[in-house]
Amino acid sequence: MRDVAIVAFAQTRHTDHDTGLSEPELISPVINEIKERTGLTRFGFTCSGSCDYLAGAPFSFVSALDALAAWPPISESHVEMDGAWALYEAWVRLQHGDVDSALVYGFGKSSLGDLRTIMTLQLDPYYLAPLGLDQLSYAALQAAAVGADPGELDEIVRRSRADGRGNPYALDLPEPEPGGEDYAVRPLRKIDVPPVTDGAAAVVLAAGDLARQLCPSPAYITGIAHRIEPHYLGLRDLARSGSAADAARASGVAKGPVEVAELHAQFPHEEVILREALELGGDTLVNPSGGPLAANPVMATGLIRIGEAARRIHDGAARRAVAHAAAGPCLQQNLVTVLEAR
Repeated sequence: MRDVAIVAFAQTRHTDHDTGLSEPELISPVINEIKERTGLTRFGFTCSGSCDYLAGAPFSFVSALDALAAWPPISESHVEMDGAWALYEAWVRLQHGDVDSALVYGFGKSSLGDLRTIMTLQLDPYYLAPLGLDQLSYAALQAAAVGADPGELDEIVRRSRADGRGNPYALDLPEPEPGGEDYAVRPLRKIDVPPVTDGAAAVVLAAGDLARQLCPSPAYITGIAHRIEPHYLGLRDLARSGSAADAARASGVAKGPVEVAELHAQFPHEEVILREALELGGDTLVNPSGGPLAANPVMATGLIRIGEAARRIHDGAARRAVAHAAAGPCLQQNLVTVLEAR
């Protein structure tokens, strides 16, 4: 296996409303920033993650390529998933050995539509949609199955929002009222629901000697794994995440101490599930960026978890970090990445 590292990460200052920017206009400053940081103007491979349902147009990623100055032609791919899965594809591509760099980005504008309806259709238009439930209803079923202490959930929301207020890229959300009963879908309260967010993020991967040339402290990907559970909720134990646990084992999370974990927990009960699945100890710092409860730019949130974990290694705050990305109803799909300094 080739050594591959994250050498640069950039993201937008996320907003909770439409600023009038098109997708290429949203992405362009992030791409320019990442080029300035690395000194690269072209990459061996480019891969993006986005959602046609979210954009309301087929092949919306094609128009986003206007932000890349993709001429002369580039080697490019796309996933109809969060940008974290685009990073996974780019990592695999770099293992082929014929290119040494890859640009990965993800983007989404949630403010333009009803996210509950959009994501229900995008994630599962065949298996569960006929039940008439939406994304929040599925999450509420899982929250009820977990049955976590309300005080613990309150603390997760409070901590996430507080950390988000210290993150210049996240939303400035107020301190939540503890024990409130303003429900979105019982038992989920409105404060338990991730905020509507528009934003984008980009990461550069480099292999071999190029990683050291581009970054003094590369965040090496020492483990990465993706696992999936069945669509049908009745076939799983909703209080656990077997696929997250399998991905953690396959990526080697337990092979060393985890100083920082960035988890794609869109609801507080998901953090409870993921802490157990990844076997994170009490000394692990979870979502110091604020996580999805402080900013949730759909199709970039998972990639941001990887970028935020890598940033901790770049600046020397951590030697070993774990990043997690999720997709599908009730944590159906889980991607776990282990990052280390060398």
